[in-house]
Amino acid sequence: MANQRPPPKAAAPSPASTVQPDAENAAFRAALAGVIPLHSDTMDLRQPGPPPIPLQSQREQQAVMAELLMLDPGEGEMETGDEIAFKRDGVQNAVLRKLRRGQFAIQAHIDLHGLTTPEAKIAISEFLQTSIQRSYHCIRIVHGKGQRSPGQVPVLKPKVARWLVQCEEVMAYISTPATDGGTGAIYVLLRQRR
Repeated sequence: MANQRPPPKAAAPSPASTVQPDAENAAFRAALAGVIPLHSDTMDLRQPGPPPIPLQSQREQQAVMAELLMLDPGEGEMETGDEIAFKRDGVQNAVLRKLRRGQFAIQAHIDLHGLTTPEAKIAISEFLQTSIQRSYHCIRIVHGKGQRSPGQVPVLKPKVARWLVQCEEVMAYISTPATDGGTGAIYVLLRQRR
């Protein structure tokens, strides 16, 4: 039993552990003497409410605008100039010729004379939505020739052409014959619902 080790000796208490808890509290209080506590119970921590904004009207307007921006305007063929024309890929030239001659029954029309660009965009969007919901196949849009615009350059005509290309339900459009508005109006062929 010569290999047995003696039991370990208890460690001597360190000088820090000899300080009594009451003495620690007294030292802490002494260090904080003269400190004034902050009172935040009078501070209003509530977030201000949202300003009165017609959110539903804004959402409806955004939905109308988003619908006009559905497709890339590069899809299909588009001609611009005095007479404007567009047809999506897959629409036969014979259909465009029939549309040009006015051989489709016009089921609804809208006149944009006197409207600003934002008003016209909303009016076109709503008109297209209504026409699509009613399963119309051919409609007419009067955009004007720009004779009352500065420099007699049409303002709405090229914009209407771009807006219509962006609506996937528009299969084709073309300027109307002189008897139905000429280059101041277009016939629009909508996708037929099955």
